[in-house]
Amino acid sequence: MANNEQTFIMIKPDGVARGLVGEVIKRFEQKGYYLRALKMMNVPKELAEEHYVDLSSKPFYKGLVNYIVSGPVVATVWEGKGVVVTGRKLVGATNPLASEPGSIRGDFCIDVGRNVIHGSDAVESAKREIGLWFPEGLADNKPELKWVYES
Repeated sequence: MANNEQTFIMIKPDGVARGLVGEVIKRFEQKGYYLRALKMMNVPKELAEEHYVDLSSKPFYKGLVNYIVSGPVVATVWEGKGVVVTGRKLVGATNPLASEPGSIRGDFCIDVGRNVIHGSDAVESAKREIGLWFPEGLADNKPELKWVYES
């Protein structure tokens, strides 16, 4: 597995409002992942609709889109070995009541509709989401990875 796998993690409006941005960043950094991009933004409705297009036939789609545009989010890209799968473990199950203690949702959430965070579910969806949220591309800065990975 390559050390340069990337994932998209979004801290949703409830996570931003509750002051959990630093906690989310801390957990990913402590795990050893590298923050490649970060921006706080108000989400245009068109971007929210495109991001959740795979859920557009679900009855909760309109409410989800309206929720994501209701306040600022923090969009991030993380890089490292196995970051998509491990990132999902750090995030926790979509339903916070089914999330393990120690995961972000397991520690900070109760309701599905206020589950603090989004994480890409596969390498392909991560690539699509990163392209949507960071059309300008990522900064070309790399950390000294010898402190994270064996040679």
